[in-house]
Amino acid sequence: MKNNKNLISIFTKMTAICISLTFFSCMKHKMNEHNGHSMTALNIDYPAAFVVNGKGNSISVIRLFDNSVSETISLNGATFPHHIYFNPAKTKFAVAITNADLSAGHNGHSGAIAGVKVQIIDAITGNIDKEIGLSKMPHNAVYNTSGTELWIPQSDSLQGTVLIFNTSDWTLQKTINVGKMPSEVTFSFNGSMVYVANTMDGTISIIDPISKLVTKTIVVGMGPVGAWPAANGKMYVDNESDQSVSEIDVITGMVTSTFNLGFKPGYVSYNSKLSELWVSDATNGKIVYYKNIAGTWTSTGSIPTGSDAHAIIFSSDENKAYITNQGANTVTLVDVVNHLTIRDIAVGSAPNGIIIKD
Repeated sequence: MKNNKNLISIFTKMTAICISLTFFSCMKHKMNEHNGHSMTALNIDYPAAFVVNGKGNSISVIRLFDNSVSETISLNGATFPHHIYFNPAKTKFAVAITNADLSAGHNGHSGAIAGVKVQIIDAITGNIDKEIGLSKMPHNAVYNTSGTELWIPQSDSLQGTVLIFNTSDWTLQKTINVGKMPSEVTFSFNGSMVYVANTMDGTISIIDPISKLVTKTIVVGMGPVGAWPAANGKMYVDNESDQSVSEIDVITGMVTSTFNLGFKPGYVSYNSKLSELWVSDATNGKIVYYKNIAGTWTSTGSIPTGSDAHAIIFSSDENKAYITNQGANTVTLVDVVNHLTIRDIAVGSAPNGIIIKD
């Protein structure tokens, strides 16, 4: 009897311990879900656009089938997320967390800022796979053409840099010195060269992605924010302060054209189907499109979108365009061929960056 009582006592204690461990494990799992990233895994297994809400501190997922917001991805308490880029397989994307409001302009944001980082997010589940803590503000983070590297600019008014991380183990491979207060870093359409917009210098640093060396630094307009790739072998720089666009030839690395806009540009995107250059007019809330007529980029029309029009992205067939409107908290869907607005899609507060998986 005594032995039986001892066995029952031991069994009872073990059961209590197991229950406690199970409870602790569950609580720890819940805590990890809260502190670690997503509460519940999503299933974004459909064509979608991902929109960064700069003041909403989230990502709105637009289902392309009916162009409605289907999901909202939390960013784990991050503030002022900015531009967004897919890896080549479109299975993950990188979001720059700036901790600074860039919707009014890009001058004056540089140096050490607390809470800045880059988040790597699974494009299906919406879960954050990795956070890269940084000491200075990143304007964006972009993958190389093979997806083996992530390039991140670091804004500083004294010495701007670009950090290159290995995506297999997230070790820092290289730090490259560029100009003052760099904003966007981008790859050419064919991936052969890298471009860094040095906002304070009014220059573009051109980098060989293989040697990781700056091959040339060229002067553009004042306040360049990004050099945007085009399928015609050019890069188009939106000079925010000068209210102009500079065209760079990828092969020669020379500025081949500069044209005045008369408004503050938010973004430049080239549509190869119509051979048109689309520029978002942040001043007046519209898209202005240009044709190269006799060697000169000439405005041929405009499309009203919304207050503080910003990023422009085309569908893969280039028949539709999605434009983020930071001041209107919307994304405007446009019929490209007919230059007509189809509808406005309400998203989060101050949408800026956008990518599409169609």
